[in-house]
Amino acid sequence: MEIKLDKQSANQASIKINLNEADYQPKVDAKIKDYAKKANIKGFRPGKAPIGMVKKMYGTSVLVEEINDILSKSLSDYIKEQPFKLLGEPLPAVEDADAIDWKNQKEFEFEYRIGFVEDVNIKLDKNIKAIDYKLKVDKKAIDDAIANLRGQYGKMTNPEVSQENDFLYGDLKAADGSFEQALSLPLSKFDGRSVKKFIGVEKGAEIEFDPSKAIKSDLAEVLGVSEEEAEKVSGNYTFTVQNINRTEDADLDQEFFDKVFGPDQVKTEEEFTAKIEEILGDNYNKETKVFTEEKIKEALTEKANIELPEAFLKEWLIKANEGKVSEEDVEKEFPIYAKQLTWSLISNKLAEENEIKAEHEDVIAKTQEMVREQLAASGLGSQMEDNMDMFVNNYLQGNEGQNYMQMLTAVQNDKVLELVKEKITLKEEKIDVEKFKELVQN
Repeated sequence: MEIKLDKQSANQASIKINLNEADYQPKVDAKIKDYAKKANIKGFRPGKAPIGMVKKMYGTSVLVEEINDILSKSLSDYIKEQPFKLLGEPLPAVEDADAIDWKNQKEFEFEYRIGFVEDVNIKLDKNIKAIDYKLKVDKKAIDDAIANLRGQYGKMTNPEVSQENDFLYGDLKAADGSFEQALSLPLSKFDGRSVKKFIGVEKGAEIEFDPSKAIKSDLAEVLGVSEEEAEKVSGNYTFTVQNINRTEDADLDQEFFDKVFGPDQVKTEEEFTAKIEEILGDNYNKETKVFTEEKIKEALTEKANIELPEAFLKEWLIKANEGKVSEEDVEKEFPIYAKQLTWSLISNKLAEENEIKAEHEDVIAKTQEMVREQLAASGLGSQMEDNMDMFVNNYLQGNEGQNYMQMLTAVQNDKVLELVKEKITLKEEKIDVEKFKELVQN
């Protein structure tokens, strides 16, 4: 057997494998003998059919199977010995394979095209510069958050006279009798001129208006009808008030503090405000952390200057996805794929050079963090903490093990980025939310 590498460019090559009869025939003969011992052929007792007959019946398929096994192992072993980093998978020259005469040929040549990078060179030093953005939490953001919480935990009341932002429950009827329904009208959905008719009214009041003009948006949702039905709602309608519902903001007292943060976590208005500011800061800076790290990745990618075999990778992506993606899909998504692949090469190189490893315990901890964030976002929070092990195990065992591998990669990336931040020049800069939005958009 002869294997040789033929480089066509700095990152693409062909691997040619030549096989002669001595490379494969002993294995083929052994497999056919094994078949003969087990073959159940009509006219012969089991295992007693002539070897020539068995060879005639199964010889070609055995030959193909054994050669494919030899090729697979030889190609894999050869690539492992090379100094370069293989990208994607080898692509066989299909036209050559189709031309093979399996019944008569004794010598075979197979060709595989590959894409690779020779080496990833990245030196971390203070000449690499990045900005570590931190968001300042302004007073308006804090006040808005507190106002939302006071409304969320407020008390429902039924006042005698309506005010702005109340909900009026009653009967809505069309003048022509085509529509009649009991519903709750949120005054916050009305335009500034129309809502004046609904402010300062009492139970029993009858108000004439045109819903299609008075309600600013979500007419179908407000009326509880389909979009098609909402399109027909126009003209003179009468709303008869049966009840006035109002949510009064919760008082800034211990009962409210305990509902928001748990018993005795904060005890004064100042502590409550400080806690809100801390949480907002944490939430904001999760976003800025991701942004900062993306900028660091871009800086390292530029410094490493890795040239990917773009044409090869695009072809491989199409074939690897077995018709599920088109050339247009690959062209559109390739810049994102290339960016992720380049960072993966850099991350793996830095992890190798600095003996960074993602341990199982790290994967568990990161998955727990992810699950807690998801539970908190859904409002479940601490009451589901007792089931944490179950949630984590279910996630990591899902998707045929891919979830575990993704978390393993994420842990390695976290550790690599922490190392990078220590080695490069990272300057902290505090910015407001508006400035951050500008940075993200640009």
